[in-house]
Amino acid sequence: MAMKKQDVTFNANGFQLAGVLRIPENTSGKKPAIVSVHPISSCKEQTSGIYAERLSNLGYITLTFDASYQGESEGEPRYVEAAYARVEDIRSAIDFLMTRDEVDENRIGVLGICGGGGYSVTATMTDRRVKALGTVAGVNIGRMDREGDGSPDAAIRTLEKVSEQRTSEARGADAFITNYIPNTPEERDEVGIKTLDISEAVDYYRTSRGYHPNSQNKRKFTSIDKTMAYDAFHLADQLLTQPLQIIVGAKPGEFGSYRDGFELYNKAASEKKNLYVMENVSHYDLYDLPKAVDPAMGKLEAFYKENL
Repeated sequence: MAMKKQDVTFNANGFQLAGVLRIPENTSGKKPAIVSVHPISSCKEQTSGIYAERLSNLGYITLTFDASYQGESEGEPRYVEAAYARVEDIRSAIDFLMTRDEVDENRIGVLGICGGGGYSVTATMTDRRVKALGTVAGVNIGRMDREGDGSPDAAIRTLEKVSEQRTSEARGADAFITNYIPNTPEERDEVGIKTLDISEAVDYYRTSRGYHPNSQNKRKFTSIDKTMAYDAFHLADQLLTQPLQIIVGAKPGEFGSYRDGFELYNKAASEKKNLYVMENVSHYDLYDLPKAVDPAMGKLEAFYKENL
């Protein structure tokens, strides 16, 4: 379907966020719209853009954007991953859609991928303008950060290090910027990482398969304290009542999207909810590989058609 693709900006958290608005041109009148929310460490040009393009080909207006402090969006210091900001980004994206004459304000959906899926749950719970929520390989980043390396005291040890680093920076030390994953496949192999999700994350983010310069694989270390006490699914049993489509791969990885999908399904108060588990599919297969994206889009197409 022919579509108009526009670079746009909108305000969130006092910053101007950079986004891409896709408007199908082959339909008339006001159209339903979907905000597509990128994963942790990602940017609008990667997997959230892939899903947005597919949804716009189905007739939906879509909006993708770079999170506050990241990509082409404003926000200092850089590379902060802050749960409160990411959730407000989504609400602000909906604010922006409400200013567009092409958008049917009564048919707004959200699609969140990986950590963007967890943030989308919180945003949907607290923004009743959202009429339907889809998640793909959704992850609760608070749970993931608290688990760390899997040791019983991982969260406390990490927070102690964060506190020490905050003190150092308050006294004039340079900010400590860490990497999410190894920067190259060679670096991954050199340090001997063989776990599924990190191995496949390197294949997606750090090779020509999915690399984009706006996704820089950096995190301000002290910003970890902004996700440690966050629970993406808190109060979902009371506040998440909108229709919900959850999509996960059946290959469980260390990032936990498989079990987070089941937890969200069991906890959500939504009367209309579905959990689609894709056999022989991993977390990162769902980012861009046709064998996973095509059936996922089949589910999402039917879901949004019914609920928007």
